[in-house]
Amino acid sequence: MISIQDIANRELLDLVPYEPGKPIEDVARELGLDPASIIKLASNENPLGPSPLAMAAMHKAIETSHIYPDGGGYHLRNALAEKFGLAKENVVLGNGSNEIIELLYHAFTRPGIHEIVTARHAFAVYTLMAQLFGVRAIVVDDVDFTPDLSAMLRAITPQTRLVFLASPNNPTGTRVTNEALADFLAKLPPHVIAVFDEAYYEFLDHAPDTVGYVKQGARVVLMRTFSKIQGLAGLRIGYGLAPAEIADLLQRARQPFNANAIAQAGAIAGLADTEHQARTKAITDEGRKVIEGAFAQMGLKYVPSSANFTLVHVGDGGEVFKRLMKKGIIVRSMVSYHLPAYIRVSIGTSEQNARFLAELPAALEGLVEFKSLPGGSTADASAVPTLTSVVAAAVPSGGAASALPVDTATEEKAPPIGTSTATSEPDPAAPATTANS
Repeated sequence: MISIQDIANRELLDLVPYEPGKPIEDVARELGLDPASIIKLASNENPLGPSPLAMAAMHKAIETSHIYPDGGGYHLRNALAEKFGLAKENVVLGNGSNEIIELLYHAFTRPGIHEIVTARHAFAVYTLMAQLFGVRAIVVDDVDFTPDLSAMLRAITPQTRLVFLASPNNPTGTRVTNEALADFLAKLPPHVIAVFDEAYYEFLDHAPDTVGYVKQGARVVLMRTFSKIQGLAGLRIGYGLAPAEIADLLQRARQPFNANAIAQAGAIAGLADTEHQARTKAITDEGRKVIEGAFAQMGLKYVPSSANFTLVHVGDGGEVFKRLMKKGIIVRSMVSYHLPAYIRVSIGTSEQNARFLAELPAALEGLVEFKSLPGGSTADASAVPTLTSVVAAAVPSGGAASALPVDTATEEKAPPIGTSTATSEPDPAAPATTANS
């Protein structure tokens, strides 16, 4: 008898599903904890919650939820276009910015023929979607947890159609410089589209003018979201900004009514609430300073972040995740990102950050060497070291003082299933655009 697996899509059968952050409800149920006592620092969510203006708009939208949403997203697309000085035809709405990734694969790749290029420690969905679509993914090694743009350019072949670059990058929190980004785009071949994932764009100081590339007609797609600084993650609403000829193709691949009415209403109001966005960035900047300062004082190796989270070396990320979860604190284990010795910690409120730091030493016992914080559990934000001293304190004796190196003893080198690799320093004898298998 023919099984259902025999007739299923082979790429789907081999796919390892994306692992989201642990929900509060699951932890409460599994450990018998009061949900109100649990803090979630796993999914880079906004600790302030949604904008009050967005809340009011969503409540009003519920009254007409029996009516289909505006399938063309007229008002939200116009609001976004006005904010960025673009036309409505440059804006594509998505069920989260994740859907924009899927639309790009629909529009520009064919199974068994085309390729995409991405960085080693990048958002997992880029390569998961490549596997689902039967497209080869070339994964390029990072340099100090930062995408290596020169190596990514060298990895491009005539079959490459999409290059995914996140800045700030998830899960590392690193960014590429504005100058490096401009140079990268100038050198990109015309048969390749640069996909800039800017989910954490609003947290940047001195952000690049990537919208300017769209205005110039460059072959770029900017992916942005209302999930982070807007605090609307539960609505699944995101958008892409692109030259009109690219956006038109993405629109054709889009499902009807992919952005629901409540999400559109909340997004329009949240977009206008610049005060809420400013408060979110301020609390993030301050909290990140405290948490990274505490890591430095403890002697923990971490990656200085430009986003609303920090990646830190804890010896055994899976075990630390479990120990903290038992205390009602959810962080993100990096096992699925091939960084088993690390956890990713989202920036919360000052109270949430303090509680995490209070419980962290016990969670680290026996797994990694560390020093106790002065006062037992808190770091003085006014006394946080400079970046130079932070790096020097965090790198083990004998390590580089300018950057935090990958822990090769604990990092698993194998890429996700269905990917190929390209090293940052390829064999000079090998073709520049050929990836190492």
